[in-house]
Amino acid sequence: MAFGILDDRKLENVPGTAPLSDFISAVPQVGDVDTSTLKHDENGIVLIPQPTDDPNDPYNWPRWKKEMFTVTFAFGCGCVGAVGPLLGPALVQLSEMFDVSLTTWNIGMQGGTIACIAVGSLIFNALAVKYGKRPIYLATTVGLMITCFWAAAANSLTSLIVSRLFMGFCMAPFEALVPASIADVWFVHQRGFRSSIFNLGVLGGINLATPISGNIIQDLGYRASFNIMGAFFAINVLLVIFFMPETAYRREPTSIDLTRQVSLDDFESNPKKDTSVSHIESSEPTTRTNPPTPYSFWSWKELAPYSGYNADIKYSAFFIRPFTMLLSPAVAWGTLLFTTSISWLVGISITLSQIFSAPPYNFSIKAVGACNLSAFVASIIGMAVAGPLIDGIAKKMSKGNRGIFEPEFRLPAMASYLCLTAVGFFAWGQSAYAQDPWPIPVVVCLGMINLGIQLSVTGIVTYVVDCHVDRAGEAFAAMNFVKNMFAFGLVFYLNDWLSKDGVRKVFFSIGGVTAAVSLLTVPMYIFGKRARSWVYRSKVLDRFGADTTMN
Repeated sequence: MAFGILDDRKLENVPGTAPLSDFISAVPQVGDVDTSTLKHDENGIVLIPQPTDDPNDPYNWPRWKKEMFTVTFAFGCGCVGAVGPLLGPALVQLSEMFDVSLTTWNIGMQGGTIACIAVGSLIFNALAVKYGKRPIYLATTVGLMITCFWAAAANSLTSLIVSRLFMGFCMAPFEALVPASIADVWFVHQRGFRSSIFNLGVLGGINLATPISGNIIQDLGYRASFNIMGAFFAINVLLVIFFMPETAYRREPTSIDLTRQVSLDDFESNPKKDTSVSHIESSEPTTRTNPPTPYSFWSWKELAPYSGYNADIKYSAFFIRPFTMLLSPAVAWGTLLFTTSISWLVGISITLSQIFSAPPYNFSIKAVGACNLSAFVASIIGMAVAGPLIDGIAKKMSKGNRGIFEPEFRLPAMASYLCLTAVGFFAWGQSAYAQDPWPIPVVVCLGMINLGIQLSVTGIVTYVVDCHVDRAGEAFAAMNFVKNMFAFGLVFYLNDWLSKDGVRKVFFSIGGVTAAVSLLTVPMYIFGKRARSWVYRSKVLDRFGADTTMN
């Protein structure tokens, strides 16, 4: 038992468990693998997964190329995060301008967008699995640029709503595919920080958009805000063209771990046998007699919109595979916490104007927008802390576990969801109810909520990726679908609920739900390794889509 994580009795080494040691001499042998023969980074840490000898393998990209890839998806995620709540500071005023109720406005402008993100997550994941991620990123970024200019030029509410629907559809890849792209490029011990950058992009965009758009809408009108976003997406198109080459790469079937595992056939023939093992991947890195030369920066292989990647996936399995991922306890847990954490931010964005435009605050559009500045600062702090904290805890616990990494080592950071986010919602509800001076709900409470969400979402993303690195795309497609459908439901009743029951009751309820779901991390931590073993042994993820080859 490593730090309270229950060992599995069925497999000698469970998928996800891996050697991750910067003191290899102390751990020369893991299972039947001589760790000294494995590839390491410059600090002596075993590279998980093991890269091939091909310089065009994304794991072997030069550091500058990996970092520019990260900068590009961070910028894209920021733009996608921003365009969602772009009109948030002026929801009350715009609903009056178009002569519709606030709830009707939110359903059309926010709810429809969120629902289209959910559908887009499934569709674009399917296309990315089949044809690679680059054409998806490129096409949808162009689509976002066009729809922003369309929204700015719309002459009717119907046209504006339709533009937002297409906008939501094109937003999906930068929410659903990026975690899988991180796993395509970065090794296990490097993913925590890059996942925190992904979260900062999305959450920072959400939080920074409203302070800026509030000023733009009040001074120049809502059309100007869409035109400016269109210009940012035009920049993002160029970044994607030059710095987001295809990351889908054909390699030998591998798992995240490099150790021995009991074969399913052996287990089924002798379920009490704990020591019979078989290789699911070689302990030696994949080698090529004549490895290819690396592509140059201006190579057509790098700049082409489509690389020619075509996976052997049966079309009928495209939409089934993401939902089968919900049968994994790790993904089911991640979906529940991911759904609540991000959806609560949507809830805040659609109620800020309702709360602070009314007495006693009587905020202007600019002032309502500025409320999210504290949330943005909290997201920056969370990004700076999350990577070193989550990766650092994992490395420290791995060292204490004789150099063996367990994905559950990512989970201690989830205490932030209970201690910061849940407490923050209780404080937010009480302070707004008591009509405390605005710095208390705006600076203190919103800051706590967003800091906790930044830390916890980074933990969720890295844990799910570590458990299911080869199917991270499907996992996050399902997670985003569920999250966005839940947020879509919030739009229908949250404003009316707030008007009827008041801010205290609403946010106390949200705080209670947050505290309850965060406590599910405890059994996930304790039983997570056994859950991973069960998923591998039962083949539950393939039960409804096992035949995935093309006919």
